[in-house]
Amino acid sequence: MALLVSAFYFFYFAIIGVYVIFMPKVLATVGYTPSEIGIVFAAAPLVRFAVPFAFVRGLKLDRTVFNAALGLMVAAAASLFAALHHFWALLSVNIAFGIGLSLILPYIEVIVLELIGKARYGKVRLFGSVGFILVALVLVKVLTRPDTALQFLLGTTLFTALFGYIIARHDAKSKTEPFDPDNVRTFSLLTHPGLWIGFLLMQVSFGPFYNFFTIYETAHGISMEMTVYLWSFGVIAEIVLFYFQGPLLHRNLHRLLEFSAVLTVVRWLIVWRFPDHLTLLFAAQSMHAVSFALFHTAAISHLFTLYPQKRLAQQFFFGISYGLGGFIGAVGSGYIYQYWPDKLFLAAALTAAAASAALAAGRGVRTST
Repeated sequence: MALLVSAFYFFYFAIIGVYVIFMPKVLATVGYTPSEIGIVFAAAPLVRFAVPFAFVRGLKLDRTVFNAALGLMVAAAASLFAALHHFWALLSVNIAFGIGLSLILPYIEVIVLELIGKARYGKVRLFGSVGFILVALVLVKVLTRPDTALQFLLGTTLFTALFGYIIARHDAKSKTEPFDPDNVRTFSLLTHPGLWIGFLLMQVSFGPFYNFFTIYETAHGISMEMTVYLWSFGVIAEIVLFYFQGPLLHRNLHRLLEFSAVLTVVRWLIVWRFPDHLTLLFAAQSMHAVSFALFHTAAISHLFTLYPQKRLAQQFFFGISYGLGGFIGAVGSGYIYQYWPDKLFLAAALTAAAASAALAAGRGVRTST
């Protein structure tokens, strides 16, 4: 199972690599404005936020729904070729793509945490980072026209669906909690508001990075190839932390979340003040190991012990943070970059500071197991 999950992570995050590094630049190349790019990239996160509420109402994230999500994701990736030059069509396809993405990763994450455990999670998850960095290094060399990026996106989506389908066949043997409508109805975000607000704001702060870092740096004189190296360096730091993070996860997970948020403030301030200083930019990218990798693992591990509704908790984590947070971050960063481009990463730093304050306010939460 570890090998299958590693392959899934490799191709899933290769999709993310194409999507966040190259697609904004592709859309800018074919004529979209920054605000339009922000809206397009906000569609998938907004759907990711909305989908978990359907499961509170009684829908079950089982193998059938998971496989349907895989099929929808593949169909949406294939449709991008026809939709690229038409705003409303592109927006619709991105919504469908977002539905697929919103369902498949929470399903896999619970299987991994149950069968592999949080201490070994990073050594499997790091293959996703490898996929992200490899697709970036390859695509930057061959990206000569928009269709090339779309071909890479479709190819990585097909392999993700293949390995996801194989893993789902094994899910019947896992120890995932049985579906209990009463148990689902007792799930509440209000029992730990500071935690959820921190998750939300932390991801909002990543909006400028995920949607405009490539555009922002190339506008400040950094070449496209060097920008990809910056992305790649951050992912290398992430891989190192994923491999060695096991002992850290035996510490207070909430404190780890707070520390990650504070370091993220420093990271965005560096990018804001020194957008063309390569040494400092690489230093800022090294912080990705903590601001993303450690924060992500600490968050899903904390929720895994905090809530008995484990799969639903993971869905809401992805929905609240990468969903609603990603939506607000994408739309907000689009408008900030269009009207106040020099303040883009200052806004990110202030948002990460607010996330840190929310997490500190929610300190003292005790896990249920």
